[in-house]
Amino acid sequence: MTASAAWSWRALRLAPPLLPLLPALAWLPVLWVLPGLSHGGGWGLIGQFAAAAFSPSLDPLVLGSAFSGLGVTVGIALLGWAFSLVLGLLGGVLSSRTVWRTACGSALPAELIRRLLAVPRALHELLWGLLLLQWLGLQPAVAVLAITIPYAALVARVVSDLLDALPTSGLEALRLAGAPAGPALLTALGPALQPGVISYGGYRLECALRSATLLGVFGLGGLGTDLRLTLQSLQFRELWSGLWMLLLVMLALEALLRVLRQRWAMPARFGLSSRSVGRGGREVLLGALLLLPLLLLVAVALGVNPLQLGTFQSLPPWTADWPAVAALPWPSLIGTTLGLTLLAAALAVGTAPLLLLLMAPWPWGRLLLQAVWALGRLWPPPLTALLLLFVLQPGVLTAALALAFHNLGVLGRLLLEAEESAPLQAEEALTAAGAGPRLALFYGRFSALARSYLAYGAYRADVILRETVVVGLVGAAGLGSLLLEALSSFAIDQLIALVAVYVVLTLMGEDLSDRLRRRLLAA
Repeated sequence: MTASAAWSWRALRLAPPLLPLLPALAWLPVLWVLPGLSHGGGWGLIGQFAAAAFSPSLDPLVLGSAFSGLGVTVGIALLGWAFSLVLGLLGGVLSSRTVWRTACGSALPAELIRRLLAVPRALHELLWGLLLLQWLGLQPAVAVLAITIPYAALVARVVSDLLDALPTSGLEALRLAGAPAGPALLTALGPALQPGVISYGGYRLECALRSATLLGVFGLGGLGTDLRLTLQSLQFRELWSGLWMLLLVMLALEALLRVLRQRWAMPARFGLSSRSVGRGGREVLLGALLLLPLLLLVAVALGVNPLQLGTFQSLPPWTADWPAVAALPWPSLIGTTLGLTLLAAALAVGTAPLLLLLMAPWPWGRLLLQAVWALGRLWPPPLTALLLLFVLQPGVLTAALALAFHNLGVLGRLLLEAEESAPLQAEEALTAAGAGPRLALFYGRFSALARSYLAYGAYRADVILRETVVVGLVGAAGLGSLLLEALSSFAIDQLIALVAVYVVLTLMGEDLSDRLRRRLLAA
Protein backbone atom coordinates (compact mmCIF):
# COMPACT_ATOMS: atom_id res chain seq x y z
CA MET A 1 0.00 0.00 0.00
CA THR A 2 1.44 3.40 -1.01
CA ALA A 3 1.84 6.28 1.41
CA SER A 4 -0.90 8.26 -0.33
CA ALA A 5 -3.30 5.30 -0.23
CA ALA A 6 -2.60 4.78 3.46
CA TRP A 7 -3.20 8.49 4.10
CA SER A 8 -6.50 8.30 2.18
CA TRP A 9 -7.62 5.30 4.25
CA ARG A 10 -6.84 7.11 7.51
CA ALA A 11 -8.65 10.19 6.25
CA LEU A 12 -11.79 8.13 5.64
CA ARG A 13 -11.93 6.82 9.19
CA LEU A 14 -15.00 8.03 11.05
CA ALA A 15 -14.68 10.49 13.89
CA PRO A 16 -15.28 8.83 17.30
CA PRO A 17 -18.60 10.62 18.04
CA LEU A 18 -20.04 9.25 14.78
CA LEU A 19 -19.50 5.63 15.83
CA PRO A 20 -22.48 5.35 18.25
CA LEU A 21 -24.79 6.78 15.56
CA LEU A 22 -23.84 4.29 12.85
CA PRO A 23 -26.21 1.50 14.08
CA ALA A 24 -29.12 3.97 13.71
CA LEU A 25 -28.81 3.49 9.92
CA ALA A 26 -30.80 0.29 10.50
CA TRP A 27 -33.88 2.53 10.68
CA LEU A 28 -33.64 3.22 6.93
CA PRO A 29 -34.66 -0.28 5.77
CA VAL A 30 -37.07 -0.59 8.71
CA LEU A 31 -38.95 2.55 7.73
CA TRP A 32 -38.96 1.38 4.12
CA VAL A 33 -40.72 -1.94 4.83
CA LEU A 34 -42.81 -0.84 7.83
CA PRO A 35 -45.79 0.54 5.83
CA GLY A 36 -46.22 -2.78 4.07
CA LEU A 37 -46.45 -4.66 7.36
CA SER A 38 -48.92 -2.35 9.06
CA HIS A 39 -52.68 -2.59 9.24
CA GLY A 40 -54.83 0.30 10.43
CA GLY A 41 -57.37 -1.54 12.54
CA GLY A 42 -55.55 -1.22 15.86
CA TRP A 43 -54.53 2.42 15.98
CA GLY A 44 -57.63 3.25 17.98
CA LEU A 45 -56.61 0.70 20.61
CA ILE A 46 -53.10 2.16 20.72
CA GLY A 47 -54.64 5.57 21.32
CA GLN A 48 -56.83 4.20 24.11
CA PHE A 49 -53.79 2.55 25.68
CA ALA A 50 -51.83 5.82 25.63
CA ALA A 51 -54.77 7.87 26.94
CA ALA A 52 -55.32 5.42 29.82
CA ALA A 53 -51.87 6.32 31.16
CA PHE A 54 -53.33 9.65 32.32
CA SER A 55 -56.45 8.13 33.88
CA PRO A 56 -55.53 4.83 35.59
CA SER A 57 -58.20 3.01 37.50
CA LEU A 58 -58.47 4.00 41.16
CA ASP A 59 -60.93 1.26 42.04
CA PRO A 60 -59.93 -0.16 45.47
CA LEU A 61 -60.29 -3.73 44.20
CA VAL A 62 -58.03 -3.02 41.22
CA LEU A 63 -55.45 -1.24 43.37
CA GLY A 64 -55.55 -4.02 45.96
CA SER A 65 -55.01 -6.71 43.34
CA ALA A 66 -52.17 -4.73 41.76
CA PHE A 67 -50.52 -4.11 45.11
CA SER A 68 -50.74 -7.81 45.99
CA GLY A 69 -49.22 -8.81 42.64
CA LEU A 70 -46.51 -6.19 43.04
CA GLY A 71 -45.60 -7.64 46.44
CA VAL A 72 -45.20 -11.10 44.89
CA THR A 73 -43.05 -9.70 42.07
CA VAL A 74 -40.77 -7.77 44.45
CA GLY A 75 -40.50 -10.80 46.76
CA ILE A 76 -39.54 -13.15 43.91
CA ALA A 77 -36.99 -10.63 42.64
CA LEU A 78 -35.46 -10.16 46.09
CA LEU A 79 -35.14 -13.89 46.81
CA GLY A 80 -33.80 -14.72 43.36
CA TRP A 81 -31.30 -11.88 43.54
CA ALA A 82 -30.05 -12.76 47.05
CA PHE A 83 -29.56 -16.46 46.30
CA SER A 84 -27.90 -15.74 42.95
CA LEU A 85 -25.54 -13.22 44.53
CA VAL A 86 -24.36 -15.68 47.20
CA LEU A 87 -23.96 -18.54 44.71
CA GLY A 88 -22.39 -16.23 42.15
CA LEU A 89 -19.77 -14.99 44.62
CA LEU A 90 -18.89 -18.59 45.45
CA GLY A 91 -18.82 -19.56 41.77
CA GLY A 92 -16.75 -16.50 40.89
CA VAL A 93 -14.10 -17.40 43.47
CA LEU A 94 -14.04 -21.02 42.30
CA SER A 95 -13.73 -20.02 38.63
CA SER A 96 -10.99 -17.42 39.17
CA ARG A 97 -7.63 -18.24 37.61
CA THR A 98 -5.85 -16.13 40.20
CA VAL A 99 -7.40 -18.09 43.07
CA TRP A 100 -6.46 -21.48 41.66
CA ARG A 101 -2.93 -20.42 40.72
CA THR A 102 -2.46 -19.18 44.28
CA ALA A 103 -4.01 -22.27 45.86
CA CYS A 104 -2.52 -25.09 43.77
CA GLY A 105 -0.33 -23.54 41.09
CA SER A 106 -2.60 -24.36 38.11
CA ALA A 107 -5.53 -22.54 36.52
CA LEU A 108 -6.96 -25.68 34.91
CA PRO A 109 -9.75 -26.18 37.53
CA ALA A 110 -10.87 -22.59 36.93
CA GLU A 111 -11.14 -23.23 33.20
CA LEU A 112 -13.24 -26.35 33.77
CA ILE A 113 -15.60 -24.58 36.17
CA ARG A 114 -15.97 -21.66 33.73
CA ARG A 115 -17.03 -24.08 31.00
CA LEU A 116 -19.61 -25.70 33.29
CA LEU A 117 -21.07 -22.35 34.36
CA ALA A 118 -21.42 -21.27 30.73
CA VAL A 119 -24.40 -23.60 30.19
CA PRO A 120 -26.81 -22.17 32.82
CA ARG A 121 -25.69 -18.67 31.83
CA ALA A 122 -26.56 -19.26 28.20
CA LEU A 123 -30.27 -19.92 28.82
CA HIS A 124 -32.65 -17.04 29.50
CA GLU A 125 -34.44 -17.01 32.85
CA LEU A 126 -37.79 -17.40 31.11
CA LEU A 127 -36.66 -20.63 29.53
CA TRP A 128 -35.45 -21.85 32.91
CA GLY A 129 -38.84 -20.95 34.36
CA LEU A 130 -40.79 -22.88 31.73
CA LEU A 131 -38.53 -25.91 32.03
CA LEU A 132 -38.76 -25.95 35.83
CA LEU A 133 -42.51 -25.51 35.57
CA GLN A 134 -42.69 -28.82 33.69
CA TRP A 135 -40.66 -30.62 36.36
CA LEU A 136 -41.79 -29.00 39.62
CA GLY A 137 -45.27 -27.73 38.85
CA LEU A 138 -46.62 -24.25 39.54
CA GLN A 139 -45.13 -23.00 42.82
CA PRO A 140 -43.37 -19.77 43.88
CA ALA A 141 -40.01 -21.52 44.13
CA VAL A 142 -40.04 -22.04 40.35
CA ALA A 143 -39.85 -18.32 39.63
CA VAL A 144 -37.17 -17.84 42.31
CA LEU A 145 -35.05 -20.65 40.86
CA ALA A 146 -35.58 -19.39 37.32
CA ILE A 147 -33.87 -16.13 38.33
CA THR A 148 -31.29 -17.71 40.64
CA ILE A 149 -29.78 -20.23 38.20
CA PRO A 150 -28.79 -17.98 35.26
CA TYR A 151 -28.09 -14.95 37.45
CA ALA A 152 -25.70 -16.94 39.66
CA ALA A 153 -23.74 -18.01 36.59
CA LEU A 154 -23.67 -14.41 35.30
CA VAL A 155 -22.48 -13.07 38.66
CA ALA A 156 -19.82 -15.80 38.81
CA ARG A 157 -18.47 -14.78 35.42
CA VAL A 158 -18.26 -11.10 36.41
CA VAL A 159 -16.71 -11.81 39.82
CA SER A 160 -14.09 -14.12 38.34
CA ASP A 161 -13.21 -11.52 35.69
CA LEU A 162 -12.93 -8.83 38.38
CA LEU A 163 -10.68 -11.04 40.49
CA ASP A 164 -8.42 -11.94 37.58
CA ALA A 165 -8.12 -8.27 36.57
CA LEU A 166 -6.90 -7.13 40.01
CA PRO A 167 -3.14 -6.50 40.50
CA THR A 168 -1.45 -9.37 42.33
CA SER A 169 1.70 -7.67 43.67
CA GLY A 170 0.29 -7.47 47.21
CA LEU A 171 -0.86 -11.09 47.03
CA GLU A 172 2.57 -12.26 45.90
CA ALA A 173 4.23 -10.31 48.72
CA LEU A 174 1.98 -11.94 51.32
CA ARG A 175 2.66 -15.40 49.91
CA LEU A 176 6.42 -14.79 49.94
CA ALA A 177 6.09 -13.73 53.58
CA GLY A 178 4.57 -17.14 54.37
CA ALA A 179 0.86 -16.28 54.56
CA PRO A 180 -1.54 -19.16 53.72
CA ALA A 181 -3.39 -18.95 50.40
CA GLY A 182 -6.85 -18.26 51.86
CA PRO A 183 -5.98 -15.38 54.19
CA ALA A 184 -3.59 -13.91 51.59
CA LEU A 185 -6.30 -13.87 48.93
CA LEU A 186 -8.85 -12.36 51.30
CA THR A 187 -6.47 -9.66 52.53
CA ALA A 188 -4.97 -8.70 49.16
CA LEU A 189 -7.98 -8.98 46.87
CA GLY A 190 -11.06 -8.71 49.10
CA PRO A 191 -11.11 -4.92 49.66
CA ALA A 192 -10.32 -4.21 46.01
CA LEU A 193 -13.10 -6.54 44.87
CA GLN A 194 -15.80 -4.97 47.05
CA PRO A 195 -16.63 -1.89 44.90
CA GLY A 196 -17.13 -3.93 41.73
CA VAL A 197 -19.30 -6.51 43.49
CA ILE A 198 -21.47 -3.83 45.10
CA SER A 199 -21.95 -1.97 41.83
CA TYR A 200 -22.75 -5.09 39.80
CA GLY A 201 -24.88 -6.56 42.58
CA GLY A 202 -27.08 -3.46 42.58
CA TYR A 203 -27.47 -3.70 38.81
CA ARG A 204 -28.48 -7.35 39.15
CA LEU A 205 -31.23 -6.42 41.63
CA GLU A 206 -32.74 -4.04 39.07
CA CYS A 207 -32.54 -6.82 36.47
CA ALA A 208 -34.18 -9.27 38.89
CA LEU A 209 -37.18 -6.97 39.28
CA ARG A 210 -37.62 -6.84 35.50
CA SER A 211 -37.15 -10.61 35.22
CA ALA A 212 -39.73 -11.29 37.93
CA THR A 213 -42.21 -9.12 36.03
CA LEU A 214 -41.45 -10.99 32.81
CA LEU A 215 -41.92 -14.38 34.46
CA GLY A 216 -45.30 -13.21 35.71
CA VAL A 217 -46.30 -12.38 32.12
CA PHE A 218 -45.93 -16.07 31.36
CA GLY A 219 -48.00 -17.20 34.34
CA LEU A 220 -45.36 -17.68 37.04
CA GLY A 221 -46.99 -15.31 39.51
CA GLY A 222 -46.83 -11.65 40.39
CA LEU A 223 -47.88 -8.42 38.75
CA GLY A 224 -46.80 -9.55 35.29
CA THR A 225 -49.74 -11.94 35.14
CA ASP A 226 -52.17 -9.08 35.86
CA LEU A 227 -50.49 -6.89 33.22
CA ARG A 228 -50.88 -9.50 30.54
CA LEU A 229 -54.49 -10.34 31.43
CA THR A 230 -55.55 -6.69 31.48
CA LEU A 231 -53.80 -6.06 28.16
CA GLN A 232 -55.42 -9.06 26.49
CA SER A 233 -58.84 -8.03 27.80
CA LEU A 234 -58.19 -4.39 26.71
CA GLN A 235 -58.67 -3.10 30.28
CA PHE A 236 -56.07 -0.39 29.80
CA ARG A 237 -56.96 1.72 32.83
CA GLU A 238 -56.53 -1.29 35.14
CA LEU A 239 -53.27 -2.12 33.36
CA TRP A 240 -51.83 1.34 33.97
CA SER A 241 -52.76 1.17 37.66
CA GLY A 242 -50.37 -1.73 38.11
CA LEU A 243 -47.81 -0.31 35.71
CA TRP A 244 -47.55 3.02 37.54
CA MET A 245 -47.06 1.15 40.82
CA LEU A 246 -44.29 -0.92 39.30
CA LEU A 247 -42.67 2.18 37.80
CA LEU A 248 -42.61 3.94 41.18
CA VAL A 249 -41.00 0.90 42.80
CA MET A 250 -38.40 0.64 40.05
CA LEU A 251 -37.49 4.35 40.22
CA ALA A 252 -37.27 4.21 44.01
CA LEU A 253 -35.04 1.15 43.78
CA GLU A 254 -32.78 2.83 41.22
CA ALA A 255 -32.47 5.93 43.41
CA LEU A 256 -31.64 3.84 46.51
CA LEU A 257 -29.06 1.77 44.65
CA ARG A 258 -27.48 4.92 43.22
CA VAL A 259 -27.01 6.33 46.71
CA LEU A 260 -25.59 3.06 48.04
CA ARG A 261 -23.21 2.72 45.09
CA GLN A 262 -21.94 6.24 45.69
CA ARG A 263 -21.46 5.54 49.38
CA TRP A 264 -20.06 2.01 49.22
CA ALA A 265 -18.69 1.38 45.73
CA MET A 266 -17.23 4.79 44.77
CA PRO A 267 -16.09 6.47 48.01
CA ALA A 268 -12.94 8.05 46.56
CA ARG A 269 -14.84 9.63 43.69
CA PHE A 270 -17.10 11.46 46.15
CA GLY A 271 -14.32 12.65 48.41
CA LEU A 272 -14.86 10.26 51.31
CA SER A 273 -12.00 9.62 53.70
CA SER A 274 -10.36 6.27 54.44
CA ARG A 275 -12.30 6.18 57.70
CA SER A 276 -15.52 6.54 55.69
CA VAL A 277 -14.39 3.74 53.39
CA GLY A 278 -13.85 1.44 56.37
CA ARG A 279 -17.21 2.43 57.79
CA GLY A 280 -18.74 1.59 54.41
CA GLY A 281 -17.40 -1.97 54.65
CA ARG A 282 -18.99 -2.37 58.07
CA GLU A 283 -22.25 -0.95 56.72
CA VAL A 284 -22.23 -3.51 53.90
CA LEU A 285 -21.79 -6.33 56.41
CA LEU A 286 -24.53 -4.93 58.66
CA GLY A 287 -26.87 -4.56 55.69
CA ALA A 288 -26.25 -8.18 54.69
CA LEU A 289 -27.04 -9.35 58.23
CA LEU A 290 -30.25 -7.32 58.35
CA LEU A 291 -31.26 -8.73 54.97
CA LEU A 292 -31.34 -12.31 56.25
CA PRO A 293 -34.50 -12.04 58.42
CA LEU A 294 -36.18 -10.00 55.65
CA LEU A 295 -35.49 -12.78 53.14
CA LEU A 296 -36.88 -15.36 55.56
CA LEU A 297 -40.08 -13.34 56.03
CA VAL A 298 -40.46 -12.93 52.25
CA ALA A 299 -39.97 -16.66 51.68
CA VAL A 300 -42.62 -17.49 54.28
CA ALA A 301 -45.04 -14.91 52.86
CA LEU A 302 -44.64 -16.29 49.33
CA GLY A 303 -44.92 -19.89 50.45
CA VAL A 304 -41.48 -20.88 49.16
CA ASN A 305 -40.79 -24.32 50.63
CA PRO A 306 -37.39 -25.87 49.79
CA LEU A 307 -38.71 -29.32 50.73
CA GLN A 308 -41.10 -29.24 47.75
CA LEU A 309 -38.18 -28.95 45.33
CA GLY A 310 -37.41 -32.62 45.78
CA THR A 311 -40.87 -33.63 44.52
CA PHE A 312 -41.00 -33.91 40.75
CA GLN A 313 -44.13 -34.17 38.65
CA SER A 314 -44.76 -37.36 36.75
CA LEU A 315 -43.96 -36.61 33.13
CA PRO A 316 -45.74 -38.27 30.23
CA PRO A 317 -43.76 -40.85 28.27
CA TRP A 318 -41.94 -39.67 25.20
CA THR A 319 -40.19 -41.20 22.24
CA ALA A 320 -37.31 -39.65 20.38
CA ASP A 321 -37.53 -39.12 16.63
CA TRP A 322 -34.09 -37.72 15.85
CA PRO A 323 -34.45 -37.92 12.05
CA ALA A 324 -37.50 -35.65 12.32
CA VAL A 325 -35.51 -33.29 14.55
CA ALA A 326 -32.66 -33.22 12.04
CA ALA A 327 -35.15 -32.44 9.26
CA LEU A 328 -36.26 -29.21 10.93
CA PRO A 329 -35.38 -26.03 8.97
CA TRP A 330 -32.38 -25.26 11.17
CA PRO A 331 -30.65 -22.78 8.79
CA SER A 332 -33.84 -20.74 8.53
CA LEU A 333 -34.53 -20.83 12.28
CA ILE A 334 -30.96 -19.91 13.22
CA GLY A 335 -30.75 -17.23 10.54
CA THR A 336 -34.02 -15.67 11.70
CA THR A 337 -32.87 -15.63 15.32
CA LEU A 338 -29.51 -14.07 14.46
CA GLY A 339 -31.13 -11.53 12.15
CA LEU A 340 -33.60 -10.62 14.88
CA THR A 341 -30.73 -10.15 17.34
CA LEU A 342 -28.65 -7.95 15.05
CA LEU A 343 -31.60 -5.79 13.99
CA ALA A 344 -32.85 -5.25 17.55
CA ALA A 345 -29.32 -4.50 18.78
CA ALA A 346 -28.66 -2.00 15.98
CA LEU A 347 -31.95 -0.18 16.59
CA ALA A 348 -31.42 0.02 20.36
CA VAL A 349 -27.73 0.97 20.28
CA GLY A 350 -28.10 3.61 17.57
CA THR A 351 -31.37 5.19 18.67
CA ALA A 352 -30.28 6.12 22.21
CA PRO A 353 -27.47 8.56 21.22
CA LEU A 354 -29.54 9.87 18.29
CA LEU A 355 -32.47 10.79 20.55
CA LEU A 356 -30.16 12.26 23.17
CA LEU A 357 -28.45 14.41 20.55
CA LEU A 358 -31.78 15.63 19.17
CA MET A 359 -33.65 16.27 22.40
CA ALA A 360 -31.12 16.92 25.19
CA PRO A 361 -30.59 20.65 24.38
CA TRP A 362 -34.31 21.32 24.90
CA PRO A 363 -35.23 22.10 28.53
CA TRP A 364 -37.87 19.38 28.67
CA GLY A 365 -36.19 16.97 26.27
CA ARG A 366 -34.00 15.21 28.81
CA LEU A 367 -36.92 14.68 31.21
CA LEU A 368 -39.04 13.24 28.40
CA LEU A 369 -36.26 10.86 27.41
CA GLN A 370 -35.82 9.73 31.00
CA ALA A 371 -39.55 8.99 31.28
CA VAL A 372 -39.73 7.07 27.99
CA TRP A 373 -36.59 5.09 28.74
CA ALA A 374 -37.81 4.22 32.23
CA LEU A 375 -40.99 2.86 30.68
CA GLY A 376 -38.92 0.89 28.18
CA ARG A 377 -36.91 -0.76 30.94
CA LEU A 378 -40.06 -1.55 32.87
CA TRP A 379 -42.40 -2.76 30.12
CA PRO A 380 -41.68 -6.44 29.28
CA PRO A 381 -40.89 -7.13 25.59
CA PRO A 382 -43.71 -9.70 25.16
CA LEU A 383 -46.29 -7.07 26.11
CA THR A 384 -44.69 -4.60 23.70
CA ALA A 385 -44.97 -7.27 21.01
CA LEU A 386 -48.66 -7.74 21.83
CA LEU A 387 -49.23 -3.99 21.52
CA LEU A 388 -47.41 -3.87 18.20
CA LEU A 389 -49.53 -6.73 16.90
CA PHE A 390 -52.51 -4.35 17.09
CA VAL A 391 -51.02 -2.45 14.13
CA LEU A 392 -48.30 -4.71 12.66
CA GLN A 393 -48.17 -8.20 11.26
CA PRO A 394 -46.25 -10.80 13.31
CA GLY A 395 -42.70 -11.42 12.20
CA VAL A 396 -39.06 -10.55 12.68
CA LEU A 397 -39.58 -6.79 12.49
CA THR A 398 -42.32 -6.77 15.14
CA ALA A 399 -40.16 -8.86 17.45
CA ALA A 400 -37.12 -6.66 16.79
CA LEU A 401 -39.03 -3.48 17.61
CA ALA A 402 -40.27 -4.99 20.88
CA LEU A 403 -36.76 -6.02 21.93
CA ALA A 404 -35.29 -2.72 20.76
CA PHE A 405 -37.70 -0.65 22.87
CA HIS A 406 -36.84 -2.56 26.03
CA ASN A 407 -33.08 -2.43 25.45
CA LEU A 408 -33.32 1.21 24.41
CA GLY A 409 -34.48 1.94 27.95
CA VAL A 410 -31.46 0.15 29.42
CA LEU A 411 -28.95 1.70 27.01
CA GLY A 412 -30.53 5.14 27.29
CA ARG A 413 -30.13 5.19 31.05
CA LEU A 414 -26.51 4.08 30.74
CA LEU A 415 -25.83 6.75 28.12
CA LEU A 416 -27.36 9.48 30.27
CA GLU A 417 -25.23 8.48 33.25
CA ALA A 418 -22.08 8.31 31.12
CA GLU A 419 -22.87 11.64 29.45
CA GLU A 420 -23.41 13.36 32.80
CA SER A 421 -20.08 12.08 34.16
CA ALA A 422 -18.06 12.79 30.98
CA PRO A 423 -15.50 15.65 31.10
CA LEU A 424 -16.95 19.02 30.08
CA GLN A 425 -13.78 20.83 28.99
CA ALA A 426 -14.10 20.03 25.27
CA GLU A 427 -17.82 20.88 25.19
CA GLU A 428 -17.26 24.16 27.03
CA ALA A 429 -14.44 25.09 24.65
CA LEU A 430 -16.64 24.42 21.62
CA THR A 431 -19.48 26.45 23.13
CA ALA A 432 -17.11 29.34 23.82
CA ALA A 433 -15.96 29.15 20.20
CA GLY A 434 -19.53 29.67 19.01
CA ALA A 435 -20.66 26.10 18.35
CA GLY A 436 -24.34 25.27 18.90
CA PRO A 437 -25.46 23.09 21.86
CA ARG A 438 -25.91 19.94 19.74
CA LEU A 439 -22.59 20.33 17.95
CA ALA A 440 -20.81 20.98 21.25
CA LEU A 441 -22.45 17.92 22.83
CA PHE A 442 -21.67 15.80 19.77
CA TYR A 443 -17.96 16.65 19.44
CA GLY A 444 -17.46 17.27 23.16
CA ARG A 445 -18.89 14.62 25.45
CA PHE A 446 -19.79 12.08 22.73
CA SER A 447 -16.12 11.83 21.74
CA ALA A 448 -15.16 10.77 25.26
CA LEU A 449 -17.82 8.08 25.71
CA ALA A 450 -18.23 6.70 22.16
CA ARG A 451 -16.06 3.59 22.46
CA SER A 452 -17.14 2.64 25.99
CA TYR A 453 -20.79 3.00 24.97
CA LEU A 454 -20.30 0.77 21.92
CA ALA A 455 -18.47 -1.75 24.11
CA TYR A 456 -21.53 -1.95 26.35
CA GLY A 457 -23.69 -2.14 23.23
CA ALA A 458 -21.78 -5.27 22.24
CA TYR A 459 -22.67 -6.76 25.63
CA ARG A 460 -26.33 -5.84 25.12
CA ALA A 461 -26.28 -7.62 21.75
CA ASP A 462 -25.26 -10.77 23.63
CA VAL A 463 -28.13 -10.20 26.07
CA ILE A 464 -30.59 -9.64 23.20
CA LEU A 465 -29.61 -12.98 21.70
CA ARG A 466 -30.81 -14.64 24.92
CA GLU A 467 -33.94 -12.47 24.94
CA THR A 468 -35.07 -13.61 21.49
CA VAL A 469 -36.70 -16.53 23.26
CA VAL A 470 -39.01 -14.03 24.99
CA VAL A 471 -40.61 -12.60 21.85
CA GLY A 472 -40.41 -15.94 20.08
CA LEU A 473 -42.62 -17.45 22.73
CA VAL A 474 -45.42 -15.03 21.85
CA GLY A 475 -45.37 -16.23 18.27
CA ALA A 476 -43.11 -13.52 16.82
CA ALA A 477 -40.35 -15.44 15.04
CA GLY A 478 -37.26 -17.64 15.29
CA LEU A 479 -36.30 -20.53 17.51
CA GLY A 480 -38.53 -19.33 20.35
CA SER A 481 -41.76 -20.18 18.53
CA LEU A 482 -40.59 -23.74 18.04
CA LEU A 483 -39.54 -23.90 21.69
CA LEU A 484 -43.10 -23.05 22.71
CA GLU A 485 -44.48 -25.83 20.55
CA ALA A 486 -41.94 -28.31 21.92
CA LEU A 487 -42.80 -27.39 25.51
CA SER A 488 -46.56 -27.51 24.98
CA SER A 489 -46.45 -30.85 23.15
CA PHE A 490 -43.73 -32.26 25.43
CA ALA A 491 -41.50 -33.07 22.46
CA ILE A 492 -38.37 -33.73 24.50
CA ASP A 493 -36.22 -34.54 21.50
CA GLN A 494 -36.98 -31.19 19.87
CA LEU A 495 -36.60 -29.42 23.20
CA ILE A 496 -33.13 -30.91 23.79
CA ALA A 497 -32.01 -29.95 20.29
CA LEU A 498 -33.40 -26.41 20.54
CA VAL A 499 -31.86 -25.79 23.97
CA ALA A 500 -28.51 -27.09 22.68
CA VAL A 501 -28.67 -24.73 19.70
CA TYR A 502 -29.52 -21.81 21.97
CA VAL A 503 -26.58 -22.65 24.23
CA VAL A 504 -24.16 -22.82 21.31
CA LEU A 505 -25.46 -19.57 19.78
CA THR A 506 -25.35 -17.64 23.03
CA LEU A 507 -21.86 -18.88 23.89
CA MET A 508 -20.62 -17.93 20.43
CA GLY A 509 -22.31 -14.53 20.77
CA GLU A 510 -20.77 -14.09 24.20
CA ASP A 511 -17.29 -14.82 22.82
CA LEU A 512 -17.76 -12.43 19.88
CA SER A 513 -19.08 -9.64 22.10
CA ASP A 514 -16.13 -10.10 24.48
CA ARG A 515 -13.68 -9.81 21.59
CA LEU A 516 -15.43 -6.73 20.23
CA ARG A 517 -15.50 -5.05 23.65
CA ARG A 518 -11.80 -5.65 24.18
CA ARG A 519 -11.01 -4.27 20.73
CA LEU A 520 -13.15 -1.16 21.26
CA LEU A 521 -11.76 -0.40 24.70
CA ALA A 522 -8.19 -1.01 23.58
CA ALA A 523 -8.49 1.30 20.55
